[in-house]
Amino acid sequence: MGSDYGIVNTRNRQKGGEERWTALLNRLDVGNLTEEFLERLGDIPVYAQSPLPISEIRRTGSASFEALILAMKVDADAPEYLEQRDAIALDVGVSRARAGVPIEALMTAIRLDFSVIWEAITSIAVPEDAPLLVEHTARVWEVVDGYAGQTQQAYVDELSRIQAEAANMRQGYLATLFSEKNLTPADLERIAEELGQDLDTEYVVAVASWENIPAMRLALANAQAGHEVLSYSRADVLVVFFPLGVRAGSGAGRLYASLERLTCGLIGEGCTLERVSQTATVAASLAKLLEPEERGAMTWSRGWARMARRELERSGAPGLGDVERSLEDCGTTERRRLGEAVVAYLETGSIAQAADRLYCHRNTLMNRLKRFAQITGVDPTIPTQAARLVVGWS
Repeated sequence: MGSDYGIVNTRNRQKGGEERWTALLNRLDVGNLTEEFLERLGDIPVYAQSPLPISEIRRTGSASFEALILAMKVDADAPEYLEQRDAIALDVGVSRARAGVPIEALMTAIRLDFSVIWEAITSIAVPEDAPLLVEHTARVWEVVDGYAGQTQQAYVDELSRIQAEAANMRQGYLATLFSEKNLTPADLERIAEELGQDLDTEYVVAVASWENIPAMRLALANAQAGHEVLSYSRADVLVVFFPLGVRAGSGAGRLYASLERLTCGLIGEGCTLERVSQTATVAASLAKLLEPEERGAMTWSRGWARMARRELERSGAPGLGDVERSLEDCGTTERRRLGEAVVAYLETGSIAQAADRLYCHRNTLMNRLKRFAQITGVDPTIPTQAARLVVGWS
């Protein structure tokens, strides 16, 4: 009989304990809890400066406490008790993501719920309730922690949607930039605003084609440059551009250093937003000038003469055929020395530097340049005539 009495007594105590626990929760004033929460929330700088109106924070705070208290009345999670909690978690997560509240600040705010609720419960409890409070401490934390987890997931999901929306909108503006031929100043200003740049910002432009695109995408990922670097897929090429004059240690700075080593066309002289599309076309043409054995980006300074030569060849211009034929009458050694002298002078623009490069006296170099002019009729020391050589031998 003693044993049976013990079981009945235990059940009665458990039943009474649950009734007492429910009674304590029913005595909580959601309005007071919300005001206490708002007061403590003011100590979190992000919320103190948040664009969220106080009425919105009060609304979601009140709804959160109602849902949490309801879920705490049972010992285990159940759909009928958690539906309200999960609904407000979704509401809070989405609204805070849209308002730009950092996830760390949001989680700090939610952790306040536990301390506010627990302090309110202990303030109305009597000493005899101590075992009951100990028994339900874990449940209170479990409910709040579950709410925090649901809110965080809602926040992350909404942030992903926001980023996807922004990316799609940005790509739409980039598509306009690269496809429309006659953009108005208003169009350009709107695109610049969407890209987060001033209209007069100047850009570096790089283009990789076909099999070189994966390497450029890898460089983009490794640079971790964020929104200051923009990319756009255009037919069979990938276009990357970012503001000129980036800091060496910035993400764009790291990317620029990587681009210089890639097989691509790279124009770093700077162009306005209006000319980015045209500059990308030129960069794509520069990329095609690279020979299989060449390494590093084809820059404008490195490739302009080669591009000019190819355009002249397409137009049927004579090129340097007459020069080459004139040199055929020279011996092999003389022809080589004359060619070396001209190339060294064209690359340095200095008799002294060219002579040092070739380890000869400057008078010797000058004599070779004069001899070249006599044989070919093209004087390397006259700029307009030297230009033929620069382009023809590029």
